[in-house]
Amino acid sequence: VQLVESGGGLVQPGDSLRLSCAVSGRSAGDYAMAWFRQAPGQEREFVSAIGRSGGFTRYADSVKGRFSISRHNANNTMYLQMNSLKPEDTAVYYCAAENGGYGTTNIRSYDNWGQGTQVTVSS
Repeated sequence: VQLVESGGGLVQPGDSLRLSCAVSGRSAGDYAMAWFRQAPGQEREFVSAIGRSGGFTRYADSVKGRFSISRHNANNTMYLQMNSLKPEDTAVYYCAAENGGYGTTNIRSYDNWGQGTQVTVSS
């Protein structure tokens, strides 16, 4: 399976962005999916995950109430709506997929990764 992220950019604090992850090569519905992010000099960290049907979601405490994950399996696409962005949200955001999974926070469970998209929040 191939994953391609898009939608990153440079925004000001308080702005919104929507990231997309396009899935190809296999049906997106076969995979639980997640977003991780990595800031310069820091480890990659969990942001949000969604189960195969979209009925189960989970978020890191740092983004809860501001970010919303969703998926459209018919279009083989996953999304991350990011509102009220803060400078500390600046990072490269990665899409990840776990075959047959449920949406774990464990980075080691994801064996398919995109190349990442840069999100910069700065005034």
